[in-house]
Amino acid sequence: MTSTSTLERPAGERLAPVRWSRAQWMLLLVLCTVLALDALDVSMVGVALPSIGTELHLGTESLQWIVSAYVLGYGSLLLLGGRMADLLGRRRIFLIALSVFAAASLLGGLVDDPALLIGTRFLKGLAAAFTAPAGFSIITTNFAEGRERNRAVSIFTTFGASGFSLGLVVGGLMTAMSWRWTFLVSVPVAVAVVILGLKYIPRDNAAGRAEGSNQDSGHDLWGAVTLAAGMLGLVYTLVAAPGNGWGSVATIAGFVASAAVLAAFALIENRVRHPLIRFSILREGWVARANLSAVGLFGSYLSFQFILTLYLQSVLGWSPLGMALALLPTGLLVASSAPFADRLIDKFGAPWLIRTGLASLALGYLLFLRVGTSPNYVTDILPSVLLLGVGFALAFPSINVQATAGIRNSEQGLAAGLIQTSTQVGAALVLAVTTAMVSGHGNASDGGAGLDAAAMLELYRPGLILSAAVAVAALLIAAAPSRSRKRVAVEH
Repeated sequence: MTSTSTLERPAGERLAPVRWSRAQWMLLLVLCTVLALDALDVSMVGVALPSIGTELHLGTESLQWIVSAYVLGYGSLLLLGGRMADLLGRRRIFLIALSVFAAASLLGGLVDDPALLIGTRFLKGLAAAFTAPAGFSIITTNFAEGRERNRAVSIFTTFGASGFSLGLVVGGLMTAMSWRWTFLVSVPVAVAVVILGLKYIPRDNAAGRAEGSNQDSGHDLWGAVTLAAGMLGLVYTLVAAPGNGWGSVATIAGFVASAAVLAAFALIENRVRHPLIRFSILREGWVARANLSAVGLFGSYLSFQFILTLYLQSVLGWSPLGMALALLPTGLLVASSAPFADRLIDKFGAPWLIRTGLASLALGYLLFLRVGTSPNYVTDILPSVLLLGVGFALAFPSINVQATAGIRNSEQGLAAGLIQTSTQVGAALVLAVTTAMVSGHGNASDGGAGLDAAAMLELYRPGLILSAAVAVAALLIAAAPSRSRKRVAVEH
């Protein structure tokens, strides 16, 4: 397929305004609401972690699994979710998975057993693994490539970033009543969106049926199983390593087994007729760099939020609501950028915005390293909060536009699943490493009991340094010179 970037246009060309029908706006609203719910779920629960730990008597390592179970369930099956949306019908997959998400949210808000709670989080992640790529590919197949799609994708991804950022505030409000409300609040919204989705999401032909395929179209079940098992094993080994010992038989065996399973996944993908990942797609346009940028963006931020939540509440003694309000500027910056994101991409180009956003994010993390046990909010915390908001607002929609530009319609689900997999699996891995670094110190497993504020801050500082290092690495990858290609890249 010969194509140029969706971002290219002749110099001086006047851009016609993008006009959508009411049905298109309602479709976009449905899809954006679900993505915001996915993002809200991660950040709301992050705020509630100290309260959950206190009520259920969980230490840092166990609390990490409440976050990682969702993220890992999400990331491990995103590629299968995207491919099944292409093959079985995007509307059908989207609505079924959203219904499962609502049921798991209800169950998570009612259980008392930590293992069941973690299990419901994993189930919600699995459901989101199907709604997210299906929703993304519904957009990319219902809005024409070019400025119309850029605008739709920018609004869609900004809703996700806004949901993640504003989820800190919502989570603070919910936790002030009970941490259980951080699970239950999603239920009525999800049910309402299912009803609206039945009306406004267009029926679509599954790719297998449209292309005359039969049962041989396949869904690469073994690829999905090996990817999920390999990632689960790798993250579990990282989290358990401080307790077992980095040189222990269990740790070494865990790394070896995970590597073997992931190698089997790569072998399967190169041999099956319909793989989860067509690896050659990574050589198209900016796909590989966009996916690595997503790992750095979300991986660094989720780990930073995990440490920041514990620092503000455990070290400084802030309430969940007070912490949420302190971080509100990040959410407001991201949310307010929605009407302008597509215009910024059209004017400056997505690569420039990705680099600028990652630079802002890295600077925010580095500035936060100055923080002590008695910080001044305006001078010590607010600058980082503002820089993180700017970084997310610029980089997140731009990365998603770059990851799908120029990809043919039959593989939009794959491209969407790939970028979201990079986002979620990257977040799970970086968070696992962060937790391992924190848990490698004494008293970490019980949340730092018996330590004073200064000692607890030093316990968390390696995690803050890791977030900054991951963001800097992503910036270097995004800033590396592009190789020449036959198909024009999206640089201006």
